Amino acid sequence: MERNSRLVCSIVLVAGCILLQQGCAPFKASRVAAVGLTLQDVAQAAAKQADLTIIREGSPAYLMLLDGLLEAYPQNTELLTSACRAYSSYASSFLSDEQQAEAGALYQKAKLYGFRALSTNHDFAAAAAGNLEEFQALLQGYDKTSVPALFCAVNAWASWISGNLDKVEAIADLAPLEATMRRLLELDESYYYGGPRLLMGVYLAAKPKELGGNPAEALQQFERAFALGADQLLMSKVLYAQYYARSIKNRQLYEETLQLVLASPADRVPELTLANTVAKREARNLLDKTEEYFAEQP
Repeated sequence: MERNSRLVCSIVLVAGCILLQQGCAPFKASRVAAVGLTLQDVAQAAAKQADLTIIREGSPAYLMLLDGLLEAYPQNTELLTSACRAYSSYASSFLSDEQQAEAGALYQKAKLYGFRALSTNHDFAAAAAGNLEEFQALLQGYDKTSVPALFCAVNAWASWISGNLDKVEAIADLAPLEATMRRLLELDESYYYGGPRLLMGVYLAAKPKELGGNPAEALQQFERAFALGADQLLMSKVLYAQYYARSIKNRQLYEETLQLVLASPADRVPELTLANTVAKREARNLLDKTEEYFAEQP
């Protein structure tokens, strides 16, 4: 673990030296791009890592480096998308239920990075806060090349809303969020193992019925996500149990789904090892709360 920590620190120091070198301005973008490629390699290596301690301790340095790169190159869509993804992942993977305030701040930062990634020709945040029909028309201007940024932004946005449902601005964001999710589905429902369908399933299952929640439609979204490959993501089954099984008060489905996650190998797909290791940990935590969640059932 110590050697890995030194490696992360070395990457930060090398990147810092590159960015702080004196030189002509035209070379600035190329220096940032070179470090960006190194970060991609680090991210790919981390995705295959099963030791959550190493990732948790190394992530803050990675996040700070992304912030620094964006100070140097603030309009880089790929860096903004990476930062959005990284901040969301850190908040969801390594902050506990008792750290909701800290998680909310990270989701807010991730959301803003995602919005900036989508603001090439306009202010996405301002458009989302404006007239819904105009915003829906604006969404039609995005094409398949925008799918990674849309997916990361939607994920961060939904997570931020989930932790702030007591705020008027979060409730007001539900309609533009759903409009963005549906545009994402139109563009590429299969992105990241059916991730857009999975997001929609969680959204419809988690939302209260009085705000438009629909467990039946949520089930259709989950089933479509599984058909598109989401079943390779153990977290998809965790979310299915956490949101859909609980929404229909089906304790047996809840427990059986989470037990299936625990029985599945985390490294079946090497690049999903980290995500699946986190999913197995979450499955254990949710199983420990079964009695609490289903206490009112006979």
